Amino acid sequence: MTATIVAVVVIVVIALVVIALIARARQHAKLRDTFGGEYDRTVDEAGSKRAAAQELKDRKARHDELEITPLDPTTAQRYRDEWRLVQERFVDAPADAVAAAHRLLKEALETRGYPTRDNDDRVAMLSVDHADVLDRYRQGMRTEQRWRDSGTTDTEELRQAMQHYRAVFGRVIGETSDAYPTGNGAHTSRTDVRRR
Repeated sequence: MTATIVAVVVIVVIALVVIALIARARQHAKLRDTFGGEYDRTVDEAGSKRAAAQELKDRKARHDELEITPLDPTTAQRYRDEWRLVQERFVDAPADAVAAAHRLLKEALETRGYPTRDNDDRVAMLSVDHADVLDRYRQGMRTEQRWRDSGTTDTEELRQAMQHYRAVFGRVIGETSDAYPTGNGAHTSRTDVRRR
């Protein structure tokens, strides 16, 4: 009888361990699906999957406390019009245009409710909704910083920084309040199809 009890306890413990491992694997898979490449980058930075999972969960919790709202269509169009003007300036003053593009992107993020004062916090909160363009945002910021540090940057690098900022800008501006239920039962998609 005692051997039977020991065997049952061992089987139960093994089953619990297997269930815990499966649950952890599912949790990591869900985080990887949500955060994409940001998950792997966070694992590398944190040094372990467990620490990365905690960091990403903390980000999500902080993000959920923010009041991030879609832009109304008029405001979104105003930002698009301003972006076109910034792009036109690139020909004559590429570095200044990249800096202006970043300022406009930060303004749009702030209007939506994202934090904008601290780069790390802004990037972390942006990663929750837009992890797929986060590497582009970081690359744009690195190029802009190199220009600020050295005073010179290759025009091609600045052009790429502008494209990186444009990808993030399009995503942030593309989510407008007209992309939600209209009150008459009609729905539009969350991503604005007018994105250019």
